[in-house]
Amino acid sequence: MQENGNRTEAGTQGRAAALACTMALSLACVLPSGAAWAQKFPITAQQRATAQQTAARGVPVSELSANAPDTYVVKSGDTLWAIAGVYLKRPWRWPELWGMNLQAIANPHLIYPGQTLHLDKSGGYARLRTGGADETIRVSPRTRYESLADSALPTLKPGLIEPFLVEPEVVEELTFEQAPRIVATRGEHSIIASGDRAYARGPDGSPLTLTTDTPRQWRVYRKAVPMKDPGTGEILGYEAQYVAQASLVRGESEQETPVADGKVQVDIVPATVDLSRVREEVRPGDRLLPAAKRGFVNYVPHAPAVPVNAQVVSLYGSAAVSYAGQNQVVSINRGMQDGIEVGQVLTVLSGGERVKDKTDERKTVIKLPSEVNGSAMVFRTFERVSYVLLLRVTDAVRVGDHLVNPE
Repeated sequence: MQENGNRTEAGTQGRAAALACTMALSLACVLPSGAAWAQKFPITAQQRATAQQTAARGVPVSELSANAPDTYVVKSGDTLWAIAGVYLKRPWRWPELWGMNLQAIANPHLIYPGQTLHLDKSGGYARLRTGGADETIRVSPRTRYESLADSALPTLKPGLIEPFLVEPEVVEELTFEQAPRIVATRGEHSIIASGDRAYARGPDGSPLTLTTDTPRQWRVYRKAVPMKDPGTGEILGYEAQYVAQASLVRGESEQETPVADGKVQVDIVPATVDLSRVREEVRPGDRLLPAAKRGFVNYVPHAPAVPVNAQVVSLYGSAAVSYAGQNQVVSINRGMQDGIEVGQVLTVLSGGERVKDKTDERKTVIKLPSEVNGSAMVFRTFERVSYVLLLRVTDAVRVGDHLVNPE
C-alpha cells in the first residue's frame, strides 16, 4: 500500500506516538485520541504468588536456547522479542527472563541500544541483568510511556501492528447498512484519493449533521464481508474493509432556492468530508463508521489462562489471498467472550492435509496429523473474533488452521 497526500505535523506526531510502543517488558502505546484501551486481567491469590515466585527466580536453564550468549550488546533496531529469541526456546516467556512481576507488569525498566545484557544462570535458573554484573534489571513502580525519540526498545517492530490498530472493524450487518455513505465527489471524479474532498449522507431520517455530539473523525469502509466459523459455518460478525480516514468538515443540510412563480426549491446538501490515509480508492457507496478511540495499549506476551482451540477465519488484507505468512495478520473464531485477550501468544498448527494413500490399492483418503507451524500474538479483540499477528511460521497459514495454547 502506498499512502498518498501530505501529513500534517500533528498527524506525523500522532503516528510517531502510535509507533512508539517502547516499553522494555511490555509494549505500551499512547495514541492521540487519549482514550484508555488497557487490559484488565483477573488475578487470583495463587496466580499472584506464582508470578512473584517466577519473578524472583527467572526461568529454568532448560528453557534457554542452545546458543544463548553470556553477554549481548543491545543494538539499534533490536526488539525485545528478537532478543528473547536469542536467549529462549519459547520467546513469549521473556518477561520471566527479566524477572517481571504482576504488580509492575506494565511499567518495566527500559532497555536501550548500547546496554550490555549479562546472563546469570545460578541455581538452575536464568535471569538477565543489564549494566554491571550485579545490576539486576528491575521494573519501575510508576506508569510511564516513551516516544520514538527516547530510543527505548519496542517489544515488537511497531510497524507490524500499528496499521491494523485502526483498520479492521467487525460490525453487525444492520449497523453497516445504516451507516452514512459516500454519495459524490467534487467535480466529475468517480474515484477519490488521499487529499481529496468527498460528500456523504446519513441514513434516511438521520442526516449527517455537524453537532457537538457528532464525531469529527471517521473511517471509510467498503462492503462488510461475513466472517464464518470454519467449523460450524455460523456467521460471527461482518468484517468491514478499510478504505481511508475521513474528517467531517460540514454537516448535511437543506438549501432553499427561489424558482418561477414565487416557488421555492428545497435541495439536499450532503455533508463534506476530507480524506486522508487512503488505502484503496474511495468510491460512492462506501460507508462511514466513527473512528474507534485508541489509547493506552499494553502488549505483554503471555500464555492464555484458559484453554484455547481456535481456527483461522480469514486472512486480512485481500479476498484474493489464499495463504498468510510471517508478519501477516489473520482473524480467528474466538473473541472476548471466549477469554481471548490482547497479548496472548498462541501456537499455530497446520491443518493436516487429506491425501490418498498410494500404497493402498483402494487409494484410501487419509488425513495427516496437525503439526506445529509457529506462533502468533493476539493484538485486537472483538466479542466473537480476534486478530492475531503471525510472529513466526515455517509454512503457509490457511483458513481453518488451528491455534492453541503454547506448550
